[in-house]
Amino acid sequence: MSHKNFPMVPRVIFGRGSFNQLNEIIAPKRLSIHAPFIFLVDDVFKGNTSLLSRISLSYDDKIIFISAEEEPKTSQVDQLVEDIILMSKERPSGIIGIGGGTLLDLAKAVSIMLTNEGESKDYQGWDLVKNPAIYHVGIPTISGTGAEVSRTTVLTGPTRKLGINSDYTPFDQVILDSDLTEEVEHNQWFYTGMDCYIHCIESLSGTYLNTFSQSYGDMAYQLCKEVFLDNNLTEEESREKLMMASWHGGMSIAYSQVGVAHAMSYGLAYLLGTKHGIGNCIVFDHLEEFYPDGVKLFKQMKTKHNIELPQGICAHLSDEDFDIMINIALSLTPLWENALGKNWEKRISREKLKSLYQKM
Repeated sequence: MSHKNFPMVPRVIFGRGSFNQLNEIIAPKRLSIHAPFIFLVDDVFKGNTSLLSRISLSYDDKIIFISAEEEPKTSQVDQLVEDIILMSKERPSGIIGIGGGTLLDLAKAVSIMLTNEGESKDYQGWDLVKNPAIYHVGIPTISGTGAEVSRTTVLTGPTRKLGINSDYTPFDQVILDSDLTEEVEHNQWFYTGMDCYIHCIESLSGTYLNTFSQSYGDMAYQLCKEVFLDNNLTEEESREKLMMASWHGGMSIAYSQVGVAHAMSYGLAYLLGTKHGIGNCIVFDHLEEFYPDGVKLFKQMKTKHNIELPQGICAHLSDEDFDIMINIALSLTPLWENALGKNWEKRISREKLKSLYQKM
């Protein structure tokens, strides 16, 4: 058998205040005075001088503010690539993504599409990217998605929601500065943190699990339990631990896969535009039958942090709508195989999925 040769992020810097080292880290990577650095920044930071004053722009460098209200789309990636080509005299020296999973995924996708022909929808899938991406840096400002470490960039395309999974996707450099996650709103903190927790549960109970994944998954799981159930952590400790949980959770999936919650939440995201973290929570809340212990603990965390999940988001859907979501969920074969084994198609039916969606 052949083993997966997994690409990791080659350089990472961790610690409060480490964002201040961004300029000295990227300076040697500048290709010429006409090859700008392009900063893709979550637009919540638009008026945030404490963050923006620390990005020093030289020559033709640009900051592009992007809303993370919606999940990233292939059309959005293509538009950004076009804009960047038009505004730059030469191919950029690098793309720096600053934000949550949406911004990090956009930064990864844009850096790939600047060196690969065609449209980003053509690369949704596994190992379709031919040319290495340009230099790209990931700086998470919220913890949980694992986007800072993964080899995928999840995009909603014209026909499906699927990642560009490739060896060229991971960042060349990541900066993990937990001070950047200080302002995150309570519900958002919970939903994105639960993305990490659900990664762990799906990875650790999956058939793809091996010792590599398990060692990272166990660590992320323990960290999540501390962050969401331990009353003795300071704010700073909680932020640092969640940041590391996100990293380990992302690493855990590298060699395994996610499962039922992610498969079904992709359906919600595609049809209803439900954001990833909250979508995972809405689905996971109903998956006792697949993840009994994980869901039980999730409900405890939900109660402890006074989280009210949206109800009835599928109440008004037509049969066609349910079919669209079910088709998307079932198309994610590796996720089902990880969750239920090689004979997964015998264990999950369209009716079963529909009845689960109807509860949400």
